[in-house]
Amino acid sequence: MTLQRAKLTPLDRSEFAVTERFTYLNHAAVGVLPARTRDAVDAFVRGQAEGGVMGVYTTEAQMPYYRERIGRFVGGSGSEIAVLRNTTDGANLVALGLNWREGDEVLLTDNEFPANAIPWFALRRFGVKVRMISSARERMTPDVLRREITGRTRVVAVSWVSFADGYRHDLAALAEVAHAHGAIFCVDAIQGLGAFPLDVRAVDIDVLYASGAKWMLALQGVSFAYVRGDLVERLSLGAPGWRSMNDMWDFLNYEQPYVQDASRFEGGTPNFVGALSLERSIDAIEEAGTDAIGSHVLALTDRLYDGLREKGANIDTLRGPGISSGIVTFTMPGRDSIALGQALQREGVITTWRASGIRVAPHGYNSADDIDRLLSLVSEVE
Repeated sequence: MTLQRAKLTPLDRSEFAVTERFTYLNHAAVGVLPARTRDAVDAFVRGQAEGGVMGVYTTEAQMPYYRERIGRFVGGSGSEIAVLRNTTDGANLVALGLNWREGDEVLLTDNEFPANAIPWFALRRFGVKVRMISSARERMTPDVLRREITGRTRVVAVSWVSFADGYRHDLAALAEVAHAHGAIFCVDAIQGLGAFPLDVRAVDIDVLYASGAKWMLALQGVSFAYVRGDLVERLSLGAPGWRSMNDMWDFLNYEQPYVQDASRFEGGTPNFVGALSLERSIDAIEEAGTDAIGSHVLALTDRLYDGLREKGANIDTLRGPGISSGIVTFTMPGRDSIALGQALQREGVITTWRASGIRVAPHGYNSADDIDRLLSLVSEVE
């Protein structure tokens, strides 16, 4: 795999002001804004400051276009997109929308980020059973799912990429197993979308949700959900609002039907500036090409993996065709990971550091030099 050097990164490095201050390798925690997104957000804020409704109504009027742009980005349509607050909103959309029966099951792995776990665990009040696959023993592969799924399994929910160690699941194969048993297949895509290409129709995903705040390079506090068209009417609205209505401007008609597309799940006033940031960052990602970004990110993490092995690191991340991602988590023998992460941060190398290890997550504007800088410091800094 050929690694693109600093001036040939798929995402234009000059668009990312963070590079002037840091070696930023922490997109699994919080992403950064491209210049075009920052400028659009600045313009929105100035518009509201200087004109109130006159400064923001044009952005509000663009919401159908933003949904369409997001829909195309994941292989769906704008009518299947709801702009929400966070990843949890997407999981709750299904958790609160299905007509659950006592004894129904939800199947998860036991290393899901809480955003894709807590909404399902809350269903236990209805007698729903949450069963988890032990990630320490095995991953949710198609064979494992085929063994574990039952006739009572209503939902299979999985993260495309594990937040802790970067394991990438085979979504298409898992969807096939889930659907063969009549289950709805839900995907938390936050740790993969923006770094790797994904087509919800080709993969046959029923509901996909992701925040913009990480690999999508958008603002925090905005997310979206894709809801397959024929599911929109099947899901009850757990949190309806005035913008859920067929004619949201008919304010006093409280008993009118809901709008027929997925925007009904937005409920109240959506995050207009957040939606704007998603659209602008999608523009940057599509301009670079998700295939090119994905190949580049894998080359960076391959370089990191090989370099860490040479230095004797303990690497928690499984690597290989189809399972590698943009995340590598490691520990150094004899070093406290928190202390090491803090030492790297003092040198301007930004990662996530926890007692369990240091997580590195480069994006499409990062270069081989960024990886080499981390490798040169990891066994030297105090």
